[in-house]
Amino acid sequence: MLLEFIRGNTTAAPVPFVPEITLHQADEPIALWEKTEQAGPAQPPPFWAFAWAGGQALARHVLDHPDLVSGRSVLDLATGSGLVAVAAARAGATPVTANDIDPYSLAATQANALANGVAVRALEADILDGDDPYGVILAGDVFYSREMAARVLPYLRRAAGRGSLVLVGDPGRAYLPSEGLVERATYDIPVPVSLESVDTRRTKVWQLTQR
Repeated sequence: MLLEFIRGNTTAAPVPFVPEITLHQADEPIALWEKTEQAGPAQPPPFWAFAWAGGQALARHVLDHPDLVSGRSVLDLATGSGLVAVAAARAGATPVTANDIDPYSLAATQANALANGVAVRALEADILDGDDPYGVILAGDVFYSREMAARVLPYLRRAAGRGSLVLVGDPGRAYLPSEGLVERATYDIPVPVSLESVDTRRTKVWQLTQR
């Protein structure tokens, strides 16, 4: 049922800034957003149907620098579409875990992994109070709200403190932390005007440190 909904409301197409990867993307972003809202208040927005700027930047960076993840365990936190997880798997990471609390997101991730011929493990759980031992943690566009930032940041700081490589893709969201970031790359990412009000977002890849 989940896969049917995803395939019925998206088109598999190359990602604008990462054309090596095919992603099931919304044909009509606003229409799909409204459809999920009509399904009821318990249904999360369809973040899984879009290639967000932070995820595109991380995916591009990982594919261009496979040494960052090759042969290492990787977690794609709040995976959305699974774009970053797919890129990590393409770059040689193993195993790759895509985490989200939305079952539609994880169904989309599995569809996208299959479309790109890679293996990605789906983990449906709120893991932010834990401290899982991944070699690399990738987090695209996770600082979009105060509440999300307050939960994600301590988790990522703990991971960095125990020695994980923590990379964040962010297009200047309001709640990106102001300290403990080392800039790794800057990209101009094409984005849907209907969602972002602009056609390009300058997006940075940051390495997050313990403090």
